[in-house]
Amino acid sequence: MADELTFEKYQKLAGRTAQYPGREEARVAPYPALGLAGEAGEVCEQVKKMIRDDGGRLTDTRRQALRKELGDVLWYVAAVCAELNLEMSDVAAANIEKLADRAERGVIGGDGDDR
Repeated sequence: MADELTFEKYQKLAGRTAQYPGREEARVAPYPALGLAGEAGEVCEQVKKMIRDDGGRLTDTRRQALRKELGDVLWYVAAVCAELNLEMSDVAAANIEKLADRAERGVIGGDGDDR
């Protein structure tokens, strides 16, 4: 793509290919959340195969496989955001703010969402 691909553009373009049960209903469809979990598992599967088959080295082939799986993760993040009527850019900005606050308070490490 010639233009810079923003979260807003990505979410709009990804939405054009979103076809799954419950998408047009008033309630939030669980399908994209389940898909997100499945695709995140496929990312982990590629890392496992990197350890098992590639001696822990990141090969170009494995990097490309991870790139594809991460793209699928991103698609499902966009779908979940759409289901929740959230903009991906707002979610990303809130996450950066949260992390900056934790860094400022010295609590990047540790447990719990409310630290």
